Amino acid sequence: MMNLVNDPCGIFCILFTYTSIIYADYVVIQWVVLHTMQDSLWAPFHIVLFNTFLLLLTVSHLRAMFSDPGTVPLSHTNVSLSDLRQVNEPLVKREDWTMCTRCEAYRPPRAHHCRICKRCIRRMDHHCPWINNCVGEKNQKYFVQFLFFVCIISAYTIMLVIMSWVRECRQCKLYDMDTRQTQVLHSVILIMESALFGMFVIAILYDQMDAIYNDQTTIEQTVYKRPNPLHRYIFSVICRWPKISRSTSKLNIRSV
Repeated sequence: MMNLVNDPCGIFCILFTYTSIIYADYVVIQWVVLHTMQDSLWAPFHIVLFNTFLLLLTVSHLRAMFSDPGTVPLSHTNVSLSDLRQVNEPLVKREDWTMCTRCEAYRPPRAHHCRICKRCIRRMDHHCPWINNCVGEKNQKYFVQFLFFVCIISAYTIMLVIMSWVRECRQCKLYDMDTRQTQVLHSVILIMESALFGMFVIAILYDQMDAIYNDQTTIEQTVYKRPNPLHRYIFSVICRWPKISRSTSKLNIRSV
């Protein structure tokens, strides 16, 4: 089942992501590999390997974007929260289950309501505009895979650019000054793009692995475990991570 969220910010981030991927692939092939290794067997090797990583990145990103993150089914009955507290049927005797006041879904523990998706998500970690979807129980593994491949490609890209600068290139001496300047410009932009994406994603990947290891989502870590350091404040703006103070955690967790 394909899951597509109609969020302008998310759609913009998706377009920006794939524009960056296409640009990186173009620069690596045209201005790094073929420009400096065209007479070497390393050229086809790096092209195939780089595009293999790009393919794996794209597949994991698409699966994280279109997979159901663990949406809680909506109730088929029009039972209000007040009615739910008064009824004594076996279905509603689970004290750890709650009724969401926003989407009126009868949700299990550790499920939270996403204001972007407008649904409750099982073990919701956060809503990520870069996949235009929530990161939850069913698609977190694809999200982690996507982060992992972004880290690999960022490091691989920087390595290829540095190799093209350090390695002696006999063909480069035959190019005119405009061509050399264009190559340098593309290489600098690509290194900046790779470094920014790499550092940004490494921090997110660390938090994801920490959440998996401690069996706590980002929401639960923010509310119960730790205060908001600087990188979590930045992610709360860029990645729409929850930003809840400890003093009001018991109040705000009800509306998440």
